Amino acid sequence: VPENEAAITYVQCDGLAVMKIVKHCHEESYSNMEVAQGALLGLVVENRLEITNCFPFPKHDDTMDEEEYQLDMMRRLRRVNVDHFHVGWYQSADVGNFLSQSLLESQYHYQTSIEESVVVIYDTKKSARGFLTLKAYRLTPQAIAMYKERDYTPEALRNLKIGYESLFIEVPIVIRNSPLTNIMMSELSEMIPEEEGSKFLDLGTASVLEGQLRSLMERVDELNQEAIKFNRYQQLVVRQQQDKYRWLMKRAQENSIRGGKDEPPLPEEDVNKLFKPHTVPPRVNPLIVAGQINTFSQHISPFCFQSLAKLYLTPGM
Repeated sequence: VPENEAAITYVQCDGLAVMKIVKHCHEESYSNMEVAQGALLGLVVENRLEITNCFPFPKHDDTMDEEEYQLDMMRRLRRVNVDHFHVGWYQSADVGNFLSQSLLESQYHYQTSIEESVVVIYDTKKSARGFLTLKAYRLTPQAIAMYKERDYTPEALRNLKIGYESLFIEVPIVIRNSPLTNIMMSELSEMIPEEEGSKFLDLGTASVLEGQLRSLMERVDELNQEAIKFNRYQQLVVRQQQDKYRWLMKRAQENSIRGGKDEPPLPEEDVNKLFKPHTVPPRVNPLIVAGQINTFSQHISPFCFQSLAKLYLTPGM
């Protein structure tokens, strides 16, 4: 895996593929508020991953085989001479709320079968407010090793030296348009009248900031609950160790008394059978929640500066 990490330095996405992703994500968001997902098609050229096309995954239907559907779509695209190589997948997000265990597992399966694959995250709510948010991610070697071993105990995570900040690597993404498209966009920009700076004090960022703060509060509460669970586990372990020590001391005293009476010592018993170790709570969920909090904090930071500056400037005008 480490050799392939340096193979891709950035992702180049065609404007047509971006428009398809945007259209599908907004349709799902407005119709049934479900997460939109789809396949990315393209090819690897030198140090860049080119995404030239995409198609949506079918909605959850027990009568349809999703794998067969994807293969059939790629066969049809190949017939019309369109890039049909699978290079990853995309998913919609709501104010940065995309990090989950299912996403990590899906990307693990993609990256272990298709080494160059990426997951592209499109934020529908932020983009609807005028802030295009399109990001590409890959799993780190530590995250792949964690999912390969399926051991989420604190000791395993410590040995892998993995934390919430080392789950994903963000790959720079560049949108590419054809020269004809660039000419058309230049002509359209000249036809659109200028607003002469009337939008500088627009507080449209407030709704995005409010949504992210609410999501951040929910994740902090969730992380607090996970911390309470782990603290309870540690208290149980300490109490069990104390009980085990008392039992051993009591057994040693009884054997010394029996030895003074020339009686045989009590038979040895397996301490672990008498005191069964408590199950260690898996740490992957707190890891994901901490990563989500970090993502929200990074997204909130620029909006806070903008919103506070606008709020202080508005009363003075």
